[in-house]
Formats: sequence, C-alpha cells, structure tokens
Amino acid sequence: MDFLNALVALSNFVIIPAIAYGSQLALGALGVTLIYGILRFSNFAHGDTMAAGAMFTIFVTWLMQSAGINLGPLPTALLALPFGILGCMALVLFTDRLVYRFYREQKAKPVILVIVSMGVMFIMNGLVRFAIGPGEQRFADGERFIINARTFKAMTGLDEGLVIRTSQGITVLTALIVVALLFWFLNRTRTGKSMRAYSDNEDLALLSGINPERVVMYTWLIVATLATIAGVLYGLDKSFKPFTYFQLLLPIFASAIVGGLGSPIGAIAGGFVIAFSEITITYAWKKVLIYLLPESLEPSSLVQLLSTDYKFAVSFVILLIVLLFKPTGLFAGKAV
Repeated sequence: MDFLNALVALSNFVIIPAIAYGSQLALGALGVTLIYGILRFSNFAHGDTMAAGAMFTIFVTWLMQSAGINLGPLPTALLALPFGILGCMALVLFTDRLVYRFYREQKAKPVILVIVSMGVMFIMNGLVRFAIGPGEQRFADGERFIINARTFKAMTGLDEGLVIRTSQGITVLTALIVVALLFWFLNRTRTGKSMRAYSDNEDLALLSGINPERVVMYTWLIVATLATIAGVLYGLDKSFKPFTYFQLLLPIFASAIVGGLGSPIGAIAGGFVIAFSEITITYAWKKVLIYLLPESLEPSSLVQLLSTDYKFAVSFVILLIVLLFKPTGLFAGKAV
C-alpha cells in the first residue's frame, strides 16, 4: 500500500503535471522550430505571440461568459479558441507584412532577423500588457477535476488521492490531436510538401514553381495556431499573466534546441525532456520518500534540489549542456 501511495503522490506532483507542461512546451517549440526550419531565423517574439493569442481568446471567453454561453463541464475558452486563433493569425500576418517582409526582400542575414524579432517581442509584450493589464487573469470555468482526491480515496482506500484536473486532460488530448494534424498536413498535403521542399532547398523549390510568399503565409498561419493553442492551454492549466509568457521563451527555446532546432519530432521530445527535468529537480521528494523508506530513514528536510523559483534555471543549464556537447540536438535538427 505504501508503494501505491508513493506512486499516486508522484503522479500528482511530477508525472501528470510534467506531461501537461511538456505538451504545452512541445506545442510552443513546434512553432519556434517551424519558423527556424522554413523562414530560417529564431523568432524571439514567439512567447509573446502565445500571450497575444491567449489574450484574444480570453476577451472572447469573457464576452461569451457574460452572454451566458458555455460548454457545460468544459471550459468556455475552447469555444472561444477559434476566434483567438483568427485574431493571432491577423496579428502575425500584419507583423510579417509590416516588419519581416522588408528584411526578407533585402536578403537580410538571420542574425538581423533575430534582432528584429526581439524588437517585435518587446512591442508585442507592451501591447498585450496595455490591452489586458499586467496582472494575473483567470478565465477557466466548467468542471475543475476529471478525478478528485476524495472520490479516488473512497474508491481505492489509499491515503493519497489521485487528482487529474480538467485542464490537464484537455491539454494532453488537444496536443495529441494538434500534433497528429500537423504531421498529416506536412506529409500528406500539397502545401505541406511545398513547405518541406522550401525548407530543404529554397533555390530548388523556387525553380520547381513554389510560391515563396505563399509558403511564408502558411507558415505564419500554422505558427499562430500553435502559439494560440499553447498559450490558451497554459493559461487554463496555470493562469494568464503576460510576463509569464515572456519567461516561457527560455524553456520553449530550450525544448526546440534540445530536440534539434528545425526538427518537429525533436521539438516534441525536447518539450517533455525540459518539463520532466524542471519538475523533477524542483519537486520536494519528502512525501514520496516517507512512503518508500523505513521509519528510521525518513527524511527530515524537504529533499528538494532546487526551489521552484529556479525552475527556469534548469532549462538554461540543460540548454548550455546541449549546446556544448551536442549542438544539433537529440534528433539532429535543421530540417522540416
């Protein structure tokens, strides 16, 4: 029984949160890796693009809630999500026409586009804060739990109760569907094959009659979709705060680079590597060890390697290690 209690405690505080967080990072990293693989620059504005997409969704969610429109046990934000995606698509296409297109026509080096994306990042961050405010915003409604601790304890007789929040279940299910659709699109559709061809060899793709501006447009549309979904899922699971999405840029880039920048499969794997690393290293293991160890060896401290305040430092250290010893990442990226 003690082992089962330890397993439930581990699931509550490490396994389930890490799977949900890893799914969110994977969706964010997919957007970064698509921009890098197809448009050939690192988009530092991606975190704030997620914030903007989530903000549009929140505004529509609040409007629906005030009108009495809801999805019952599911969050109303899922109903508002398509409108948030459309808003984010309009924003990124406007930004591309206003900013990035000029530098593409000038054949600017990738490092110039990186610096430009940093400028876009600060402007977008400021606009989101101005529009929705700098504070924490909660917009989740519906049923809070799929499984709650009291019901699980009554069913099993264990001391520990398994808890699975609705937002966690929605995150994992949505991530699976989105990733499957993305890979189907890239591998099965004519537009997806054109994007892959443009990524592999731009000159040969142009000679084959592929329209580069069309490829750029579809890339931004897909990135806006991924960013909005990732931003909304993160906001439902935690809460929405613009500066948090600015901070998320580090673990998202770490996920993309660890997996192999430019590799969609690597972005997904990297997201889960970063998520499990952050949560495992910052978790206080005392509760689990009390169940597993004899009473004489029970720890008196929290058995926590790092405080949760330093969770982003874990991403940074992993990123440094990968860049030093395997710069191409786990899946040798740079190809979509």
